[in-house]
Amino acid sequence: MPHSLIPIGTMYCLGRNYERHAREMGVEVPTFPVVFLKPPSAWVPSGSTVSIPSISKEMHHELELVVLLDRDLRNAGEEEAAEAVMGYAVGIDFTLRDVQSRAKERGEPWAIAKGFAGSAPIGPITPRAAVPDPHALAMRLLVNGDVRQEGTTADMILSVPRILSMLSGIFALRRGDLVYTGTPEGVGPVLPGDHLRAEIDGLEPLELSIDR
Repeated sequence: MPHSLIPIGTMYCLGRNYERHAREMGVEVPTFPVVFLKPPSAWVPSGSTVSIPSISKEMHHELELVVLLDRDLRNAGEEEAAEAVMGYAVGIDFTLRDVQSRAKERGEPWAIAKGFAGSAPIGPITPRAAVPDPHALAMRLLVNGDVRQEGTTADMILSVPRILSMLSGIFALRRGDLVYTGTPEGVGPVLPGDHLRAEIDGLEPLELSIDR
């Protein structure tokens, strides 16, 4: 688990880093990545039960490859950024879609829709050395045994080193920070009583239950 290695820091999340997901959301692929944050308190481990906050009637799953940093990064090139990766994990970016839609309409931040407690489940970390190519991994999300999301990290618009280099030129990244690298198409709602199993080839799966 991440917390057994180093304390969890800030979670940096990329939106629209898969073209088909951007299209399914009815938006264009941005010329500059959409970035939002989740606090450390949003993290929960595999095996947890995630509750849908009472302010929402529409919580969506977004399957993602998550990167854990092993060192601080500031204005790093892509080669340095790649060396700063401790490992990879399966993650889900839970989003309160109805809350997010209202925020978009009003021009307000997404903090509540994206950063609520339990919104950032992350599975066990697999060391970087055990993942020869993070850009060639099949990924799938099953809800109650049915495949809801399926894709490959090969479809990421920005690679992991490029993402980390870009973020380090804006933020002061720290050891223990985690980066969500975007979701493929197929996002959708979850309901109380649902069981989720998120898989990325070569990584340990993430399993969760949903409650109200």
